[in-house]
Amino acid sequence: MAEKEISQAVIGRLPRYFRYLGELKERGIERISSQELSDIMKVTASQIRQDFNNFGGFGQQGYGYNVEYLYDEISKILGIDKQHSLIIIGVGHLGQAIANYTNFTRRGFVFKGAFDTNPELYGTKIKDVEVRPIEEIEDFVIKNKTEIAVLTVPKDQAKSLAARLSKCGIKAIWNFAHVDLDVPENVQVENVHLSDSLMKLSYNINRYENKTKK
Repeated sequence: MAEKEISQAVIGRLPRYFRYLGELKERGIERISSQELSDIMKVTASQIRQDFNNFGGFGQQGYGYNVEYLYDEISKILGIDKQHSLIIIGVGHLGQAIANYTNFTRRGFVFKGAFDTNPELYGTKIKDVEVRPIEEIEDFVIKNKTEIAVLTVPKDQAKSLAARLSKCGIKAIWNFAHVDLDVPENVQVENVHLSDSLMKLSYNINRYENKTKK
């Protein structure tokens, strides 16, 4: 039987569910209803039930959801119940900020390697990880069975690096370069265009201001 296709909108909400359930778990809350979760997250109870039904439901009529069980199940769906190794290519301000973000380690993303084109950075360390020349990427990825590459390089370098990474077995690219990447379908790409997010924010400011003027 073919696996059910889950919409990207549903997948996009899963990390938020996971985060809120983690907070509930830390507070010692054992059970929660879809309506109670709705009040906290500002997502309709109907939407929550529909989202969870894509994966089997998880709840019981009249009981609600077991917080720890739901947290663990979403962890498995997201694949963060196991560790993923990652490298960062481009260790400027953004690359270093990502490397130093402690929540990644808590979520199972282990920072293994750092690469740059600047010879002055070679041999320096970020969180005990040595910065290496960009020419060493392929050997490192193969030797360390690296799964994820984080690209924080200028867009004129990103496409050629993505092609190299695809050939040496990288499974996914977290792309901060402002360019779309052409990679094989077995390589997953998540694009993070910071300026796009700001423009979306600007749109929402304008929409709110225009609404209040009416």
